[in-house]
Amino acid sequence: YMLATDVADYLVGKGMPFREAHAVVGKLVRHAVALDKPLLGLSLDELKAFSPKFDRDVFEISVATSIAARDVPGGTAPRRVEEALKNAVETLRSEA
Repeated sequence: YMLATDVADYLVGKGMPFREAHAVVGKLVRHAVALDKPLLGLSLDELKAFSPKFDRDVFEISVATSIAARDVPGGTAPRRVEEALKNAVETLRSEA
């Protein structure tokens, strides 16, 4: 359930306080586990049963969007990974 934080961030973006979003997503994860479904394998109606803030755009969350969203130094966005690799290579070369 690696997209759980992204779903919580989604709810925060819809105006829900993070503490509440965290609680909602925790309940959603337990529900999805009980059904042996991925978190976003639940239907929109199932999601709305936990919060009316869910809308169809929640299904735009994916591993790719999650990775790309972490566009900060040390993050997982492709350009940040490239920067980290470049810095690592430069460090190794300077220490050789």
